[in-house]
Amino acid sequence: MPAEASREPPLDPESSEPIEIPFSELSPDALRGVVESFVLREGTEYGDRDYSLDEKVAHVMRQLQRKEARILFDPASESITLVADKR
Repeated sequence: MPAEASREPPLDPESSEPIEIPFSELSPDALRGVVESFVLREGTEYGDRDYSLDEKVAHVMRQLQRKEARILFDPASESITLVADKR
């Protein structure tokens, strides 16, 4: 039996804008993985104090919950990043 066809048109990586991914639609493991990947990137600064990985993850999770940050998927690079919400 064939799989059900997607209702969304295929993405054109050349012309697509980044797509916001609501953090609440990710599984807890996927969300943790996205946030950990973000906080472990070289160059991410947290000031003078050293924070543990769990503290950094908790900080970003709070930002997502307060809508101070968003998760974006870039179809052109097929990558996910977090950005500060400046709406």
